[in-house]
Amino acid sequence: MEFEQRLDRYAEVVVKIGLNIQPNQPLSISAPLETADLVRAVARKAYEAGARRVEVEWADDILSRMRFELAPEDSFQEFPKWRVQQADEMIDQGGAYLFVSGSDPDLLKGIDSARIGTWQKVAHGAMQRFHRATTTMKVSWLICAAPTDAWAARVFPEVPAAERISRLWDAIFEASRVSGEDPAAQWAEHIQQLHQRAAKLNDMRLQELHYRSTQTDLTVELPQGHLWIAAASKNDRGISFVPNIPTEEVFTMPKKDGVNGVVHSTRPLSYAGTLIEDFSLTFENGRIVDFQAQNGREALEQLIATDEGSHFLGEVALVPYESPISQQGVLFYNTLFDENASCHLAIGNVIEVCIEGGGQMSPDQLQAKGANQSLTHVDFMMGSADMDIDGTTPDGRVIPIFRQGNWAL
Repeated sequence: MEFEQRLDRYAEVVVKIGLNIQPNQPLSISAPLETADLVRAVARKAYEAGARRVEVEWADDILSRMRFELAPEDSFQEFPKWRVQQADEMIDQGGAYLFVSGSDPDLLKGIDSARIGTWQKVAHGAMQRFHRATTTMKVSWLICAAPTDAWAARVFPEVPAAERISRLWDAIFEASRVSGEDPAAQWAEHIQQLHQRAAKLNDMRLQELHYRSTQTDLTVELPQGHLWIAAASKNDRGISFVPNIPTEEVFTMPKKDGVNGVVHSTRPLSYAGTLIEDFSLTFENGRIVDFQAQNGREALEQLIATDEGSHFLGEVALVPYESPISQQGVLFYNTLFDENASCHLAIGNVIEVCIEGGGQMSPDQLQAKGANQSLTHVDFMMGSADMDIDGTTPDGRVIPIFRQGNWAL
């Protein structure tokens, strides 16, 4: 199959399955400059689906790094009001958001972590309404990916430079389930299977999960009324969308003060332009009380120190070790892909729809239910081939959920 045909299919999956663009709906796209081919293909598909307008905000890694190197210190305390107004307008109009991932995983290596941390806090604080709209699924949104030179070089350093982009495209197409003859049908079946997994877990009303491997021994209490979520969600207008392409996870929320033990990462975490590798976290009563990292320790410390809520977890996600992405044998250095090749946890804010009625709850109500709240939400990978997970039911039964890294249900 020619590249143009596969790109067209990918754009169609993004627009029709991921975003599910509706007639007269505006679309906002944020993307690296190097991903223009995908952005143009998506824009065409969106207009063909009836989009009212497609607005694109381009990003450039060189300019992004330049700012952190050269801009005045106090400039990181400012956030443009027009960006907030633009996001508010899109929310009010029922618009959809597309975020194309592809930046250099090492983009901000060597940059003062205090600058990065300050900007993260300021940006998250200014865009709270937007973040709330996405975590409550009020608006349709999607993260997908397209190759850039720097990312492709990180993933395939042994491949000749002229072939790296093509190799990464192949991996993305395969992971995103667009390589078959009927991607739409394949996606419909995949979504149904993930929803069946979530329904089975919801029927169990588990009180606790216990993770065990050679490096991890962690118990995670689940709050009463928690919900397992997978694949497709519905926005506040009742329109279905899939927030991540690819997606292999079934996820829910932990009880904020119910996490105890030690968890060890199994894949690098690209955070704020820095790779954090071979790290561990120790929890007591939900709180991170100790951490170690072979590389990127300063960035990990900055992440944990974002605010009070970043000392706790906001998500637990189950992904089989033998997922299609894992079976590719590719380390993507990109959370969108690596989190769908491994069980993972998230430091920071809860996804509100993971508890009954959470989308309509106030912050105080969420807190009373055991939900963590933070300005950040960062997934990290901790699944492995030797991971066993047990679930404990309200009547005290222990049910195998994972054995040797894969579903035991």
